[in-house]
Amino acid sequence: MLQKGIKFKYLYLPLGVFSIAMWWLIYSQLSRLASWITYNVFNIKQGSHLGASIQFFLYDTPKVMMLLFIVVFGVGIIRSFFTPEKTRAFLSGKSEFAGNIMAALLGIVTPFCSCSAVPLFIGFVTAGVPLGVTFSFLISAPMVNEIALGLLYGLLGWKIAVIYMGTGLTIAIVAGWVIGRLQLEHHIEDWVTSVKASAHNIPEEKLSWNDRIIYGWEAVKEIIGRVWIYVIIGIGVGAGIHGFVPQEFMASIMGKGTWWSVPLAVTIGIPMYSNAAGIIPVVEALLGKGAALGTVLAFMMSVIALSLPEIVILRKILKPTLIAVFVGVVGAGILFVGYLFNIII
Repeated sequence: MLQKGIKFKYLYLPLGVFSIAMWWLIYSQLSRLASWITYNVFNIKQGSHLGASIQFFLYDTPKVMMLLFIVVFGVGIIRSFFTPEKTRAFLSGKSEFAGNIMAALLGIVTPFCSCSAVPLFIGFVTAGVPLGVTFSFLISAPMVNEIALGLLYGLLGWKIAVIYMGTGLTIAIVAGWVIGRLQLEHHIEDWVTSVKASAHNIPEEKLSWNDRIIYGWEAVKEIIGRVWIYVIIGIGVGAGIHGFVPQEFMASIMGKGTWWSVPLAVTIGIPMYSNAAGIIPVVEALLGKGAALGTVLAFMMSVIALSLPEIVILRKILKPTLIAVFVGVVGAGILFVGYLFNIII
């Protein structure tokens, strides 16, 4: 143990400090580099729509990727302390409302995506976690995850990141509590309730700091390898909006003055398939073009929390009535957030 501590102190710590310094040096020069390539290398006229789009794309692509790398690596190390087994054990037996709060908070740092919905849901149900508490986790984990918060902070500032985290957690907690109050356990598919809980009996693996750093690196390869195409597509869409969509047009359909902008944004967002990394560049471009913050937040939340592919996957374990309640309660919360922030900001 002493040797591992010395290795971490004298090898990984200086290497980490040097890497962060180099990361910041490169990150701080991205805007200049993107402008130089756009207007000097490509010789595109400054002030043109095409130039604005290409400059946005060349700047945001490495910026988002670099933010993704450092956020996923850091939280990957944190996640090594929060295994699914620990999460299930921690949530089981908790009182309902306290469980909703803790489940929503755990959703920020616990590995979760649509593809892991089935085993995690089964594990929670069979471990005795109340249904409403489970839903608080299912809502929070994809919507208020570390990638969303890290990218929002890096691209749009801490105020919007805090607003998003606060409203997302509130939706997860309240929606989970409401679903729990409705007592819809009989709308879980029968085969789920018949599964025997065994995952929490698996002995805990002791990890060294070397193991945790490797865990963080594996998280980078896995997550960035899975989302990079959505990032490129999202930045491409954002670049098109940034360069070619008139600000007056965007403000007319997503501004505060149109009452139907929030439900329209949610309706458009649900069928889309993206993740936080892919949708945030679009959010950045929409806000830059004058779209209202509440409308944009509602759009982003609906894409991430109520995506059609996730609903299809959850259908394997939930009956249609419970799916409808889930979509209705979460959708109502998102609409409330959209209208609230359009009024107060």
